[in-house]
Amino acid sequence: MPENPLEAVDMPAVRLIRPEYEGPRVRVLLQPGEKRLSLPRPKTARQLLAALELEEECALVARRGELLTPDRQIWPDDEILVRQVASSG
Repeated sequence: MPENPLEAVDMPAVRLIRPEYEGPRVRVLLQPGEKRLSLPRPKTARQLLAALELEEECALVARRGELLTPDRQIWPDDEILVRQVASSG
């Protein structure tokens, strides 16, 4: 398995969110489900979760293996992992 899951060899198609947008974008791997998205760059992890319609308490956001708090900056061309989490208690 590759160190960076966004660089998988058999990478399924990346779904473009707002394809008409020509500014900076980020790539997102949304787990579970291994959905790959490309969307207009949000400025923070909080804005990314809002764009994905996810609550902060329901997802982890990571960049290059580092967890990002909701206020952390996201940069153009970042590759972000968003892992939806759920409690089973």
